Amino acid sequence: MDSFSQKTLALLGSTGSIGTQALEVVREQQGRFRVAVLTAGRQWQLLVQQAQEFRPAAVVINDEFYAEVKAALAHQPETQVLAGAAALTEVVQRPEIDMVLTALVGYAGLPPTVAAIRAGKDIALANKETLVVAGELITALVQQHRVRLLPVDSEHSAIFQCLAGEEQNPIEKVILTASGGPFRGRSAADLAAITKAQALKHPNWTMGAKITIDSATLMNKGLEVIEAKWLFNLTNDQVEVIVHPQSIVHSLVQFADGSLKAQLGLPDMKLPIQYALGYPARLRNDFPRFSFLAYPTLTFEAPDLATFRHLPLAYAAMRAGGTAPCTLNAANEVAVAAFLQDQVSFLGMADVVAECLERVPYLAAPTLADYAATDAEARRVTAELL
Repeated sequence: MDSFSQKTLALLGSTGSIGTQALEVVREQQGRFRVAVLTAGRQWQLLVQQAQEFRPAAVVINDEFYAEVKAALAHQPETQVLAGAAALTEVVQRPEIDMVLTALVGYAGLPPTVAAIRAGKDIALANKETLVVAGELITALVQQHRVRLLPVDSEHSAIFQCLAGEEQNPIEKVILTASGGPFRGRSAADLAAITKAQALKHPNWTMGAKITIDSATLMNKGLEVIEAKWLFNLTNDQVEVIVHPQSIVHSLVQFADGSLKAQLGLPDMKLPIQYALGYPARLRNDFPRFSFLAYPTLTFEAPDLATFRHLPLAYAAMRAGGTAPCTLNAANEVAVAAFLQDQVSFLGMADVVAECLERVPYLAAPTLADYAATDAEARRVTAELL
């Protein structure tokens, strides 16, 4: 093995799409990473399987499944079984941990990420909501505690890679690419009767249900726009979105001289996960390689903001700042959950999010407690609207 020193990891959300792919990277990179913490919400059987394979020092599960996990791991005394949100914020602070991968879905990722940063841990960030909700607070904490915040989203990883070696060069703008989701080119009339089964069929990426619906509405891109602003210290006008159906160009950076840099590759989340976990090293792997001959045509088009209203709603929340992105995110989480339960139509989700943004009180300079209160109030209002 080369000079890469082993990193000890805490994987928050190890049973989800990002978490399971991160463990594939750990398996493939024999001996480079040690898994000290695994956490899950409801998929306790998979968490048990992972714990039996990786033998972590601790696992965390939702309270309701604690007894099952405790019993299943009774013959593995080296693995402590914990439950609940308080345990999540405790385990990420443990001294042996070098890096925390936050792959939880939604607002739930914020408190443990804050705790990990305060404990001086590097963060591999797959939970975009952390920066959407509390970007100003998180970026200040990252600077204060001198930790690395390494993006795992393919688009933000692409920008991060394009900026390597460009620290002294001003960015003119970043361009986030969007696949356009399964309904690219459809009109609002076409989308009136869309079912969740149709919305869950993404053309290029395999992801969890929530992010797949967000991709279909373009809300995922809206959240990524806000995330990019904070990750790369940009103004509201420096983040653009362009639709690129092939998902080969993962994003681009334009510099002050007009030159563009892009990062390309097959749509495979293991690449940005591995880059974040291994940073600054580029670790060898045997993932499939991209060939231009297999993709002779790469196309680009403007997003349809009239039909896909989530994206302009996200831009509006970013421009408003304060608690507006927190409200946007909470309303969207509740609306997506309702859509997956057949309680709201595909187009109705945008109506609910827009109305919630109007109704929830706005704070310009929120604290962490204000974000928690806004998140709770936005969820209450959204549920009422539904």
